[in-house]
Amino acid sequence: MAEAELNGRTQTAPTDRHPTVVVDNVHIVYRVHGSGGAAASPVAGLRRILTGTRSPMIREVHAVKGVSFVAYEGEAVGLIGSNGSGKSTMLRAIAGLLPPHSGAVYTSGQPSLLGVNAALFNDLSGERNALLGCLAMGMSRAEARRLVPGIIDYSGINERGDFASLPMRTYSSGMGARLRFAIASAKSHEVLLIDEALATGDAKFRKRSEDRVKQMREEAGTVFLVSHQISTIRETCERTIWLESGVIRGDGPTEEVVEEYEKFSKAR
Repeated sequence: MAEAELNGRTQTAPTDRHPTVVVDNVHIVYRVHGSGGAAASPVAGLRRILTGTRSPMIREVHAVKGVSFVAYEGEAVGLIGSNGSGKSTMLRAIAGLLPPHSGAVYTSGQPSLLGVNAALFNDLSGERNALLGCLAMGMSRAEARRLVPGIIDYSGINERGDFASLPMRTYSSGMGARLRFAIASAKSHEVLLIDEALATGDAKFRKRSEDRVKQMREEAGTVFLVSHQISTIRETCERTIWLESGVIRGDGPTEEVVEEYEKFSKAR
């Protein structure tokens, strides 16, 4: 084992694995825009432009506060914490969708973010969405066409009828989430970020998805998983990071961190 130091914080690193994600003293601040009242009038807006002043209806939220950690190939890292703790914000920063206010995020390759609301086309069929999803991940048309039947079978959307040929708008939220995961996991990713996408679906699909995450880890991929279902974190992740109010409260073996988090949650 080797030790790495980030922002004064020492982390023990496995010597046989390469780092895939480095988060170094990251702060994320975003603005919340309000509306209504005299402050929202066109005259007030013009006055602010001319004077260079900020609207009183805009407030800043410091969502992530000095977070540092390193993730390694072959790791499955759970992110847990109360609502609004910064978990999804952190994933978006790793994916490159949310630039840090300060600090830096370094990744190996292009991380792929899979969320419950990952973009699919509601007016297109599940088969067509699967094909387009594969093409968007850089596959050739021939490879995409070859993989689509397996994606549909893996997602289970045809178990109660030929839904693969129907528009996505006819799907339940669970069916949509299963299809999104099946598409994303059809390709091996260096870094895959999963935001609550395993929360929907039956026990059989959750078991399949957990097995797929383990397979991706064996292929030297790194998986981050945000979930409010602690059982999924326990089953899937060897390591867990606990974020609370934008600050890391725990980072280590999943069972140890989860136990501390559960004590904290019960005491609140």
